[in-house]
Amino acid sequence: MSTTTAAGAHTSVYRHSIVSCFAAGFISVLLFQMGAIAILHAFGLVPFQPFGYAATKPLGVPQIWSFAFWGGVWGIVYGAIEQRFPEGPAYYVAAFLFGAIAPVLVLWFVVFPLRGQPVAAGWDVSRMIMQVIFHGCFGLGIGVLLRWRSA
Repeated sequence: MSTTTAAGAHTSVYRHSIVSCFAAGFISVLLFQMGAIAILHAFGLVPFQPFGYAATKPLGVPQIWSFAFWGGVWGIVYGAIEQRFPEGPAYYVAAFLFGAIAPVLVLWFVVFPLRGQPVAAGWDVSRMIMQVIFHGCFGLGIGVLLRWRSA
């Protein structure tokens, strides 16, 4: 996606290609988010293991691939707003906060109700904190992967 400036030059909304953003989100789910879930599970803080293969509805795709696909979609969203992130170490804080806020709010207030589950994880504070942590790690992963790719 590009825009035209007053001088007639085209500027892109994305610093990275959309394919790179999708790939970073997809891979971030597999490495960073599932890694965070594995660590939280090892400490007994989450009851489920990473890399779930239960079939999702309506297509029956294994959970992990569904999560990775939607992670790729979120990677594209990330790419659209990443130019507004600060530089330096604060970039990684912004990346973590992106993952901890945007996908989590959609999960709590759109996805859960569509699945017939309680809004906001049933307001279970420990569950909410865990979701914020592993989704924040997902956002951080996108930032790390995109910065590594452009280095």
